[in-house]
Amino acid sequence: MTELFPKDTVFTVSNLTSLIRDLLEGTFSNITLEGEISNYRPNASGHLYFTLKDEGAQISAVMFRGRAMSLDFVPKDGMKVKCTGSVSVYAPRGNYQIIISKMEIAGAGNILQILEERKRKLAQEGLFDSERKKPIPRFSKRIGVVTSPTGAALRDILQITKRRNPGVDVVILPALVQGEGAAITIANMIKTANDFDMCDVLIVGRGGGSLEDLLPFSEEVVVRAIASSHIPVVSAVGHEIDWALSDYAADMRAPTPSAAAELVVPKQSDILEGLEAYKQEFYHQISTKVERLKLMVKSFDVSNMEVRFRSIEQPLLNRLENARTALIEGMNQKVRDTKSIVEQSVRILEQASPQTILNRGYSMVRTQDGKVVRSEADVLSGAKIEITPASGKILATVD
Repeated sequence: MTELFPKDTVFTVSNLTSLIRDLLEGTFSNITLEGEISNYRPNASGHLYFTLKDEGAQISAVMFRGRAMSLDFVPKDGMKVKCTGSVSVYAPRGNYQIIISKMEIAGAGNILQILEERKRKLAQEGLFDSERKKPIPRFSKRIGVVTSPTGAALRDILQITKRRNPGVDVVILPALVQGEGAAITIANMIKTANDFDMCDVLIVGRGGGSLEDLLPFSEEVVVRAIASSHIPVVSAVGHEIDWALSDYAADMRAPTPSAAAELVVPKQSDILEGLEAYKQEFYHQISTKVERLKLMVKSFDVSNMEVRFRSIEQPLLNRLENARTALIEGMNQKVRDTKSIVEQSVRILEQASPQTILNRGYSMVRTQDGKVVRSEADVLSGAKIEITPASGKILATVD
């Protein structure tokens, strides 16, 4: 290797560090580095400090607040990540580090772990509860599709909708379905559909892809947008074996976008057949009722009307006559009972009459001042008394 400097060149520490910095920063200005997070130290100001390492080496790393705010996961020690950034030298300490501008999870194992943790968190908030699920309309006039406007998923949905029921309108809400910013566009499209009541049901999804490709449909912003939607949502992400957190928040999960279209768009022929069946059943029921009414009306001719009327009237007349007879008999019995009581009372009163007692031979004795004499102590010798027998009066002097 050709020497850059003469052998007898003497550097200061600052000169050497400056040369190294220029060399590193000029050579490694935009690189992607994969490693495991260690010694993770978030700063109160929002900057993230940590170490990236593998089996043989490590490097200091920093992600400043402005970039860190765009992360859709919380970094942790032991997490394997893929970082994009530039190598920088911190001259006062003679250390080199990587300044990260973008960071994402690397490796399916770590992604699944993050998704499971996010799933538990959102489930605890109740976003996946069955009570929140809304029924999917049976006959939708307009369906909304949140997906890539150029993807195969949209083409399949349009073809199936046209084949099954050309009368159903499709509103396309274009969104990124993978990569940076995809989750935000998906959530915004869901919100837009709700703000303007653009459809009766929403299909949110995309075609198949890797686990990393499907990650936007598992971001919190998308899950919360689906859970907040007043329009019923069908999640249709990837193939039947694929899954995303949107499947749990949606009102229904479809294994594929094509299956979602079949779920929300009923076949026009099935609808027409169903209507014809209802029509025939309705006609049959009306015909049966009309025939029954005809038979009932036929029985009400003039000759039968009087007989039917008499059959209704006669029992009522009998009841009335019986009631009248019972009422008269009851009243007569009451009069007889009352008369007997009065006669008995008269006899009792007559027997208790003073005149009746006198007629039996008794007399009443009074003094001159009219007081009734009840004992000999009531009069004195020589007193004048009046004796009243049953008839007349007798005046006497007490001896």
